[in-house]
Amino acid sequence: MTVPAADLARYAEVVLDVAVPIHPDDRVLINGEIEHAPLARALAEAAYARGARYVDVWYFDPYAKRSRVAHAPRESLGEVPAWLDARNEDLIRHCGVVINLRGVAAPDLLDGQDPVRAGLDRMPHLTSRQRMQLNNLVRWVMVPCPTAEWARAIFGEPDEARLWECLRPVLRLDRPDPVAAWRERIDELLARAEALKSLDLDAVRLHGPGTDLTIGLLPRAHWMAARLESVKGHEFQANLPTEEVFTTPDYRRVEGTVRATRPLALNGSLIRDLELTFTGGVVTEVRATSGADVVRTNQAIDAGAARLGELALVDGTSPVGRSGVTYLETLLDENATCHLAWGAGLPPGVPAHLRSLPAGEWDAAGVNASMVHIDFMVGGPDVTVTGTCRDGRVVELLRDDEWRL
Repeated sequence: MTVPAADLARYAEVVLDVAVPIHPDDRVLINGEIEHAPLARALAEAAYARGARYVDVWYFDPYAKRSRVAHAPRESLGEVPAWLDARNEDLIRHCGVVINLRGVAAPDLLDGQDPVRAGLDRMPHLTSRQRMQLNNLVRWVMVPCPTAEWARAIFGEPDEARLWECLRPVLRLDRPDPVAAWRERIDELLARAEALKSLDLDAVRLHGPGTDLTIGLLPRAHWMAARLESVKGHEFQANLPTEEVFTTPDYRRVEGTVRATRPLALNGSLIRDLELTFTGGVVTEVRATSGADVVRTNQAIDAGAARLGELALVDGTSPVGRSGVTYLETLLDENATCHLAWGAGLPPGVPAHLRSLPAGEWDAAGVNASMVHIDFMVGGPDVTVTGTCRDGRVVELLRDDEWRL
């Protein structure tokens, strides 16, 4: 890795002071790919220096996944080793910390493979990881790590240093005090979420080239930003960077067509020019110039996989969007512009009066349940976002990438 060791150490400090503050005796899991090893080691050093009891680093190899997709028996492609789930279940018992390093070595590694087979192998996704993160059973965060091959996918050459120079301002590492800068930004996002809650919106409409989609919201729609709280009351920030405010919609009330405004990296394939049509809350048509079968396979995993679970709004002040780079990594691209997610609804975005219901009753209340949660980007300066209040008023939320509240 060409990123200076001092930069990695400073980055690790921001992750562990802002996103997932370490408490004495914490268990910490770090998930990444082998190319992420320098950052993983910097995080381990910083975690132990802050009193961690044990730091466990697990590396996933996407090239081994490509071999599996190419050669393994079809009926085995959906299997997940039990010992990987056991690792997560043990962390849940301790309400520990999970740090997921993002920035795959090659976002298009499975291009050319059978798209249906590629869609069946969802590794490194684990149901246990999704459960503990969606329900905040641990403190968790996703952070980007530059690699040469990721840079090649973006820029056409393996210029890792160039990618890092793009990431530094996105991560606010170019600020004199990155920790203070992040705390200020999170406060801004939380204030924006409160402003949206005060509107008492019944529905949100996205309208632009190829897009006319209306999304119904849950009663007393609850808007959130990325500052969350674990089941033991410890605050954490789930994404670094984060520029979004989000809510969990009523999956039953989604109608129309939406066109993605950025490519989507999904299960080792790049989905380009994605368009989805929703009828009665369910995806009824999937179109794309590449990767449509990968999307269809993913949305067939269970009944909720073809329904919406998240609506997130991002304005043009986002440093990710201002960088002018399409990162081919959802963690970053979703913080560049507005996005939706098919699959599981986010519990923090569910109104309090529904969160008190048993989880088994959420579906009947309009909160989607699924084993998947896939974000895709739908916003930009050409997409106008309006809201309809429960008293019938229509208000502009975003136009030309600017908040109109």
